Amino acid sequence: MSHHNPNESGAAGDQPPSRTSLPAWIAGLLVLFGFLAGATSGLGGEPVYTEYQVKALFLVNFSKYVSWPAGAFGDSAAPITIGVLGENKFGEHLSRAMEGKTAGGRAFAIRLVEKDEDLAGCQILFISASEKKRVAEILGKIKSLSVLTVGETENFLPQGGIINFAKKEGKVRLEIDLDAARRASLQISSKLLAVADSVRGKP
Repeated sequence: MSHHNPNESGAAGDQPPSRTSLPAWIAGLLVLFGFLAGATSGLGGEPVYTEYQVKALFLVNFSKYVSWPAGAFGDSAAPITIGVLGENKFGEHLSRAMEGKTAGGRAFAIRLVEKDEDLAGCQILFISASEKKRVAEILGKIKSLSVLTVGETENFLPQGGIINFAKKEGKVRLEIDLDAARRASLQISSKLLAVADSVRGKP
């Protein structure tokens, strides 16, 4: 189901929506969507991001528009941990995306998930395409946890994932399943839903 929220224009008063009236973060995401994944240079010399630079930026910025229950963190000072399960194609992009950043007063940490015990400490879990045959098994192991699961395979949402990175015309797009988010006791901001390519479930 395609998602469109006419009330999320960000315009002040009765002004008609326009690119300049959009909140800066939405404008930034729209610009990001315009970049061709994997390209090395852009028209007019504008910066162009690779696919995994884009995905790294999204993973860090998801934390600003997702609310976790208090019990998802060890304590008030615990970082937001982004777990990477499977083949890690991010290189240094993920650590650079979170450098100096905080969300809700929390810093960020990266965890390369190698065993089941590593899953419980993650607030965001990226499941690589290398694990596509194990997605259902992996999601089953964390179904009782408040973990934002993010994938990059075609059937990620039907198997219970929350956010999927889909590539369309060479660009990274977002697909979101609100029912899966509810099952994990997570709330996703309407601002993030507004820039998703498709949204499943009722707000």
